[in-house]
Amino acid sequence: ALVSSRMAANDGEEEATVSLVDVLEEDEELENEASAVLGGSDSEKCSYPEGYVKRQALYACNTCTPKGGEPAGICLACSYKCHEGHDLFELYTKRNFRCDCGNDKFGEMECKLFADKEKVNSGNKYSHNFFGLYCTCDRPYPDPEDEVPDEMIQCIVCEDWFHGRHLGCVVPDCVELQEMICESCMNKTPFLWNYAAHIAAKGIKSNSVYNIYTFVKVYFVLFASVPAITKVSPCKGEEDVKVEVQVNGTSACKRKHPEETEGSSEEGSCSGCRLREMKSSGKSRTLQGAVFWPSAWRTKLCTCTDCKVLYADAGVSFLTDEMDTVLAYENKGKSTEQAEQAGGAEGRDPLMSALNNLNRVQQLEIIHEYNDMKTELKDYLQRFAAEGKVVTPEDIRQFFEQQQSRKRRRANAGQYYCS
Repeated sequence: ALVSSRMAANDGEEEATVSLVDVLEEDEELENEASAVLGGSDSEKCSYPEGYVKRQALYACNTCTPKGGEPAGICLACSYKCHEGHDLFELYTKRNFRCDCGNDKFGEMECKLFADKEKVNSGNKYSHNFFGLYCTCDRPYPDPEDEVPDEMIQCIVCEDWFHGRHLGCVVPDCVELQEMICESCMNKTPFLWNYAAHIAAKGIKSNSVYNIYTFVKVYFVLFASVPAITKVSPCKGEEDVKVEVQVNGTSACKRKHPEETEGSSEEGSCSGCRLREMKSSGKSRTLQGAVFWPSAWRTKLCTCTDCKVLYADAGVSFLTDEMDTVLAYENKGKSTEQAEQAGGAEGRDPLMSALNNLNRVQQLEIIHEYNDMKTELKDYLQRFAAEGKVVTPEDIRQFFEQQQSRKRRRANAGQYYCS
């Protein structure tokens, strides 16, 4: 989600009641974010034939490849078709990965969507995330033993997730508008410390409480979830040049300082090497802790011939690729979804695909039940809105219990016997 991508920690507090307006607004926002994350990947076709996909939604199957075995990742479509009912780890998105489903790591199991696969994908990169573990503390998420309210932030280089308290630095203010590189990755690419001294965010303590991001269950995957993203307001003291920036993998409006609109590091735009100039300036910073980068920081990276070799040797050439970002991936998903909606297409919605496999009578029954439930839920919630009351989890549970009770009564009343 997380330009740091984020996952939320369980704050251990009691469930709070919220207003109906809050419920509806949050539901719409989470649905949009889920569509953005999953919309950039195909839910019907295995991604294996596409090779090492630049970025896609990935899962790891704890049922088929548990801890102690070899790590493996599966694409969105295979999580639906080949691993239904399995214990899956949501990995959000990862770059340059080829679907492993059904290869040698899965024993006798074959992929139902594309069985003709090589034994292994040697170009894939794996981490403890594929076993449901994260951060330097090597703990699961959510962690039932962790009672500390915290957020998790994704490093854009290694793509691992870290607790804010384990980053070795103070999470700066307006962190929503920045990408993060962990200390380990910074040390593996030491030339980035020179950029950090000049353009990275300072470790200013935030005056606001951490934004808590939740894993939201997508309606067509009962066991899968994606990080939810909170809305972001522009920081104080920013000027009037509007740009699109990446906020935990999503677009957000940020007002950009005038000086940021100049001096982009397009190839051939500078007379010398920008990195060399930074080194010679003598400016430095403590080589410790994770580094948070401001919006559009990648455009300030030098792209001279020597620097391109430097990026390639360090395995971070993607830093100069604008299409590498989670923002670009999610925009692709949103564009695809909008195009499908505009054309009246059913798209890749698994619910619609399931309906297509039923006969006409079954389709009508499901649609009728859905419309009845939708109308009754709307009427039920409108009473709360009219009376200015809040909707609690108990209220929602009561509604669906009533629905189940009515369904059972209708089913019993519909039984007829021939003499």
